[in-house]
Amino acid sequence: MSKGTDKFVVYIVDDDDSVRHALSRLMRASDIAAEAFATPEDFLQAVTPSSRGCVLLDITMPQMTGLEAQSRMKVMGIHLPVIAVSARESGDVREAARALGASFFLHKPVDGQALLDAIGWLTDTPQDREPTAKRQAGGEHPRVAGE
Repeated sequence: MSKGTDKFVVYIVDDDDSVRHALSRLMRASDIAAEAFATPEDFLQAVTPSSRGCVLLDITMPQMTGLEAQSRMKVMGIHLPVIAVSARESGDVREAARALGASFFLHKPVDGQALLDAIGWLTDTPQDREPTAKRQAGGEHPRVAGE
C-alpha cells in the first residue's frame, strides 16, 4: 500500500465489497490510481501525512465510522481532501462530515460522473479552475492520473 507516495491516489474506504470493486473499476477505467480499503483502520495504517490524493470515505461503517476516521486523520496530521458518501439522507450527517472538513458529500448509490467531477475539482489548482470554460469549449482537461 501507499506509505507516502508522490502519485495522486484515490483512497476508497468502504465496508461493502461490491461498492469498493465498482469504484475501483471506475477509477481504473478513468485512468486514476486507486487503493481500496475495507476498514478505516486499514486505511489509516496505510497513509501518512505525505500521502497525495483524496479519500472517498463511506460514513456508515461498523467499527469506526467515516466521521471518526475523519477525526483520526486530523489527529494524525493527514490532510487529504475527503469526499464523504452515505446512503443516509440526513442533513445532520452531511453537516457533520463537512464540519470535519469533507470537501464533498455524495449520496449512495454514487453517480460516477459526479464522483469524477469532484475528484477533478480536488486535483485542479486555483489557476486551473479559471479557464474551465475554455477547456469545456474544446480545450483539454488535465488528467488526474499520472501526475
